[in-house]
Amino acid sequence: MWWCMRRRSRTICLSLAVVTVCFHLFLVLVSVYQQPCSPSSSSLPRIQRALERANYSSVGVGTLVKPPPDANHMEFANEVTKGHSKSATYKLAAKGFALKEAESVSLNISAPEGRHATYMPPGVSKLEALFSHPLYNMPTLPIPEDDWLLRVKPKVKPSEKSSQMWMSAGQDVYENVQWNSSSDSHPPWLRFHLGVSRWQLYPHRDSNMEALIQQLSTHRIVSSVQKSGGTQLKLVMSFPNYGQAMFKPMKQERDDESNYNLYYFSDFERHNAEIAAFHLDRVLGYRRIPPVVGRLVDVVKEIKDITTDPKLARTFFTSPVGNVCFYGQCSYYCSTEHAVCGRPRALEASLAVMLPDLTLATRRSWRSPWRRSYSRSKLAKWEVEPDYCETVKKTSPYDTGTRLVDVMDMVILDFLMSNMDRHHYETFEKFGNNTFLMHLDNGRGFGRHSKDEPSILVPLEQCCRIRRSTWLRLRLLSQPQYRLSDVMRESLSQDPLTSVAPLLSEAHLAALDRRLATVVKAVRHCQEQRSREGKGDEVIYDDINSTEGMVTPAA
Repeated sequence: MWWCMRRRSRTICLSLAVVTVCFHLFLVLVSVYQQPCSPSSSSLPRIQRALERANYSSVGVGTLVKPPPDANHMEFANEVTKGHSKSATYKLAAKGFALKEAESVSLNISAPEGRHATYMPPGVSKLEALFSHPLYNMPTLPIPEDDWLLRVKPKVKPSEKSSQMWMSAGQDVYENVQWNSSSDSHPPWLRFHLGVSRWQLYPHRDSNMEALIQQLSTHRIVSSVQKSGGTQLKLVMSFPNYGQAMFKPMKQERDDESNYNLYYFSDFERHNAEIAAFHLDRVLGYRRIPPVVGRLVDVVKEIKDITTDPKLARTFFTSPVGNVCFYGQCSYYCSTEHAVCGRPRALEASLAVMLPDLTLATRRSWRSPWRRSYSRSKLAKWEVEPDYCETVKKTSPYDTGTRLVDVMDMVILDFLMSNMDRHHYETFEKFGNNTFLMHLDNGRGFGRHSKDEPSILVPLEQCCRIRRSTWLRLRLLSQPQYRLSDVMRESLSQDPLTSVAPLLSEAHLAALDRRLATVVKAVRHCQEQRSREGKGDEVIYDDINSTEGMVTPAA
């Protein structure tokens, strides 16, 4: 009996051993079979590996997005990589990459929504994925010394130091600052000023942005005076480190749509529009709007009690329900009927960092060729002349350089946020005509979400001209994994005022996607129309591979 049990146990053990060996052999065969499906790093395109070594995220480049090779995807990918052979060698060589002319960047951008649409994996930030995309991180040459707006002066003699010191009539509220040539000693606003170049107000990955936003949203306000000029109330706020910000108060509820019977020049400015415009400008890759942040301000403590402006001080009063109000002095809407009121003292506002003083960096104001008539009965020339753009193209400074496509960038921004009030734009005089346009005063944007304004897009439709980098980014933002409304929602959620309420309603975010589709359709129509005329190549201005209109250089 004992011998039989021992023999049966041995048989069971041998059977288990055989099963275990067979299972391990099966695993080895499976791993060997699957190995060729996972390409090694050596099989990746050399430029792609170079981008990865340069700390450019693989989001949108390699593993996260791999759609089927349908026609729409291939068309987009080919357009992204078009003409990269020689230019990639030239620009990447500046970063220390030795590349062959035949190689090109493989972006692997997904197909349009509805055709093999792919999405970011759970937990991946769409905004970070967008900002890590190669289209936002193209290698560029160093910025020449003359292309910086401001530079720190060399060390001065002891006898000249008194003229370099920062003095104030109220030293008790300002910091005793001692700055030197080291950027570590500079406050955030000064680092922002020193970072302005010929092509942008700040770099894509600006390490100073977080500190600058924190200053605007939290630092103590030591002075508030009314800003002269303009049609509506705005203040200049000063901080202890001598930084200043443009203050625009909340005048109406965020979700209030503009009255359809109001003319664009009679509408209120919106504090949330200023904030949203800054975020949209960044998402589009422009970086031509000064940083703006939302803030809750104490009307009494941070305006009334510290103002040195007697005209402003005389306009404070308490409303019948106990709210503290003021109205200032300006051309329009500065009266008791249009007063700005706290609840009872807390007031929402936008604060935009001030640009360098005009004595240091003179700016030039340009009248927009597509400026509206600002008349209730007359139309502008561009509204009645279909070929108006041909006249503009023959007029300086639009007849040379990148000025025309600069205006088209601005037109796209204004159409997306439905801003009809772009009568002027500004540039820094130091850079002449070959520089970017500043997108200032955006308070009349985001007034209506239920209606798009097609007349804003007329310049693009008349000229049929757009930057390649802008065109590719617009198409990227049309993709599900980088959808414009999603990245804007995420970007705006970082603003302090989001804790009170969303800065843009879902209806406004949906309008962004709808309007983006309209822009893409307009460019497509231009390409088809020009192709029939044998001028299809004239629609896209290749700033990616052009030495004249290079993508904004990295700092």
